[in-house]
Amino acid sequence: MPTEITLVSAFLVGLLGSVHCLGMCGGIVGALTLGLHEDIRRSPARLFPYLLAYNTGRIASYAVAGALVGFLSAQILHIAPPAQARLAAKIITGGFMIALGLYLAGWWPGLSALERLGGKLWVRIEPFGRRFLPVNHPAKALALGLVWGWLPCGLVYSALALSLATGNAARGALLMLAFGLGTLPMLFAMGATARWLGNVVRLVWVRRVAGILILLFGVYTLAATGGHAGHGGEQASHSRSNNYEN
Repeated sequence: MPTEITLVSAFLVGLLGSVHCLGMCGGIVGALTLGLHEDIRRSPARLFPYLLAYNTGRIASYAVAGALVGFLSAQILHIAPPAQARLAAKIITGGFMIALGLYLAGWWPGLSALERLGGKLWVRIEPFGRRFLPVNHPAKALALGLVWGWLPCGLVYSALALSLATGNAARGALLMLAFGLGTLPMLFAMGATARWLGNVVRLVWVRRVAGILILLFGVYTLAATGGHAGHGGEQASHSRSNNYEN
């Protein structure tokens, strides 16, 4: 799959999946901003630097995680037969997308088990965030955002599955950056807009449409995987035939 299409897919997964973010992380943003002076909270212009810092830190953590997963997949690709390793990575990616779609649509809560597993790591990371409370400067908001980015989330884990298929640390980081940018519109909303979005994403049909679209991304990934596998098989067969002729 071309890199450009993969990046667009990651962005759309972040954008569509952020209906989950607003319910989960939207409350966190609200809690973090409660420590700010009331004058700052009431002024969008003065609140903006804090929201920008929170989200910059969060997305930076996503990029670091993407780089780590991309690096790990690169090592696996060096050890395992390339065709089989890439096929396995794409199957995992497609499977996670389908699981995420079912999760967002409310049809299968499977990813919640993965979130609970990630919670065991979060209890060790979360205390570092307390050092930056109360938030009274954008630099503290940035640091807190860096911690916040490691919050256990099925949506983030699904995006990391996309990074697994990159086989490269830099591409893995870039893909998670695109995903993070996709989540920005929901989590950057303020005031009346945030309340309106909150009401919208609580609608069952909105979550189901988002889930179905992501599920289709997963189906497409698996279908493309099958096609590439077949093509690879034909190439391998052609190569063996040439060897026999020689």
